[in-house]
Amino acid sequence: MRILINTLNFYPETIGIGKYSGEMARWLVMRGHEVTVITSYPYYPRWRVSDGFKKYFWSREILHGVRVWRCPIWIPTNVTGLTRLIHLATFSLSSFPIMFWKIFWRPNIVMTIEPPFFTSPTALITSKISGAKSILHIQDYEIDAAFNLGILKGVFLKSVILKIEKLLMRQFDLISTISGAMVKKAISKGVQPEKTFFFPNWVDVASSLQPSQGCNIVRASTYIDYRERLQLPMESVVALYSGNMGAKQGLEILGQAAKRFADSDMPLPQLHFVFCGDGVGRNALMDLCSGLKNVRFIDLQPEEQLVNFLTMADIHLLPQRGGAADIVMPSKLGGILASGRPVLACAHIGTELANVSKIGGLVVPPNDLDAFCGALLNLVIDPELRCRLGQAGLQYAVDNLDKDLILGSFEAKLKELAQ
Repeated sequence: MRILINTLNFYPETIGIGKYSGEMARWLVMRGHEVTVITSYPYYPRWRVSDGFKKYFWSREILHGVRVWRCPIWIPTNVTGLTRLIHLATFSLSSFPIMFWKIFWRPNIVMTIEPPFFTSPTALITSKISGAKSILHIQDYEIDAAFNLGILKGVFLKSVILKIEKLLMRQFDLISTISGAMVKKAISKGVQPEKTFFFPNWVDVASSLQPSQGCNIVRASTYIDYRERLQLPMESVVALYSGNMGAKQGLEILGQAAKRFADSDMPLPQLHFVFCGDGVGRNALMDLCSGLKNVRFIDLQPEEQLVNFLTMADIHLLPQRGGAADIVMPSKLGGILASGRPVLACAHIGTELANVSKIGGLVVPPNDLDAFCGALLNLVIDPELRCRLGQAGLQYAVDNLDKDLILGSFEAKLKELAQ
């Protein structure tokens, strides 16, 4: 099959949508398909184009057999609701001529990845003219999230945009998304159930299984290196947040918890917080943690070190604002579960994030500092609880999130569509 993918984020970005769109394209090429990706330059989560890329020009390259077109994009220095919209719109405009030109390539499948939803009209036009089947893959209901989190405001504006979204979504041959709740959300927006497909983010389970065997943790050399590099005592308990530091994460609860434990006079095991990542919320979190000796900030780690880095932690922290429930699904959750370490997540009971997280961890309501610190304390003082929850999460990842299983199912769906 010839598969045309339009995605704002792509390899070499190592987290979020870029990670999964890159791995999917490479996997499909390895399966013998021709894949062309129309994307932009890597900028996420730092919100600046990576060194070596010229963001104001179009370029093309071949990566792991994938034909990649990179389109210019405007990156705001101050990320607000308005500047974010302009940023997304610039990619939609700059990618339009390349998408239109690829009509003559005669693809079998045209797939666009949301966000941004702005690219949907271009994908539909390209698929209709070329005779291809169209797919909208939703990693994040960005419109709902923008209004729920206050990034965009106005009842009339929301009504108009949601009507346009509903009209466009119903034109696609397939709507895929990453959680069961998000599939139901698509149906509630008027998409016929038979035109929806559950396509979750995956984990390379084979590599994730290496660091642990049952509850007897095998410490890899990289684990010791990370502790030494961060000057963390080997006997301490490490609570890790790793990923994008943006508006949807509710990161302030991390700083508040770190301060509360730093001021505690209870006889506890040493607890150290490691906050890894970048984004528009990093500076505010650093200010909140200023002067705390139990906190370390580091940049995102290389992809080849990710498994060992995640297993450095004893506890993974997954804050999330309540307004983002069931319209986003943190992509990092799969890697956390596969690490064999428990997660402490912020989510409302009954949401899919809560249902999956509680398999391998503890769940507390969003923005509830007392509940967050209480659950964290339970994990700190009870290594057997950490072990039991971590192993349950790992088993869930093995059974449900295996990369080849998920991508194989998606490939079968593509073949069904193309026929």
